[in-house]
Amino acid sequence: MAQKKLGKQTVVLENPPSIISTATIVGPKEGDGPLKDYFDLILDDDLWGEDSWEKCESKLQQEAVKLALNKAKMVPSQVDYLFGGDLLNQIISSSYAARQLKIPFFGLYGACSTKTESLTLGAMAIDGGFADTVVSVTSSHFSTAERQYRFPLEHGNQRPPTAQWTVTGSGASVLSSSGNGPYITHLTTGRIIDPGISNANNMGPAMAPAAADTIIQHFRDTGFKPDNYDMIITGDLATVGKEIAEELIVKEGYDVTKIFMDCGIEIFDAERQDTHSGGSGCGCSAVVFAGYLYNALKTGKLKRIMLVSTGALLSPTIIQQGESIPGIAHAVTISIEK
Repeated sequence: MAQKKLGKQTVVLENPPSIISTATIVGPKEGDGPLKDYFDLILDDDLWGEDSWEKCESKLQQEAVKLALNKAKMVPSQVDYLFGGDLLNQIISSSYAARQLKIPFFGLYGACSTKTESLTLGAMAIDGGFADTVVSVTSSHFSTAERQYRFPLEHGNQRPPTAQWTVTGSGASVLSSSGNGPYITHLTTGRIIDPGISNANNMGPAMAPAAADTIIQHFRDTGFKPDNYDMIITGDLATVGKEIAEELIVKEGYDVTKIFMDCGIEIFDAERQDTHSGGSGCGCSAVVFAGYLYNALKTGKLKRIMLVSTGALLSPTIIQQGESIPGIAHAVTISIEK
């Protein structure tokens, strides 16, 4: 058997799975942003006919999966595994969506890094011959995240300039052992890096060192250079975190300045929409990838990208006990060629 492990943290896939379809559903604010033309469904309100925000978020996931499968001319019973996650305690958005979909389910929690974590594990399952078709799905919701991690919305708390706006949305991707691409070719699993930040309104800097560490290790493991990519895009470092990560990567000799972007910056017009540093949440990199980036790959505008979803592993309970916020980032290489 060919050696699939490259260096310390990277895997090259012998039989790269194809991403045969994607689907995105977003809230009104996201639908008013710069990427509005790339989303499949934009909600008129953030309850979507449900009686709680949590139920709405679970519905986002469920319907995103159904829509992605419909595009692939498939039904849930044809899927081997569902890899899903969200930001809420006991990943309730994902588990309650999986309850309705009735697909064998792996529930994941990597905070906002969960999109690439789910793509990683789904791709490994297919490459290893354990599945023919899997679905990766994640979600977040501004109102569910705010009241779990920070303050009830009714408080009307003032947000500092470093704060980010949790994306309301869900992105689903259907991975298959057959198909015409784009393909997932390389996977770099991140390490937990903790810069010692404990402010829940300053998560970009908490995640930035982990993002830089994963990207640098990817280059070291594979021998690739920034020139091998059309774009390297992180999940939700937003403006403050992106600047830190870019500086750390360049310091190690990899000049990514021309191709380095961030989903949290792209999804909102920060000044017009008053999102401060930018977007965040499990849904952030999910909808930017499943919408804008997937379209760019399918049309040939982009040929190879590195998607690096970034997560702040924040627990309100332990933060109140004086702990800091660790960061994690996982990278996947997605290419129009195997």
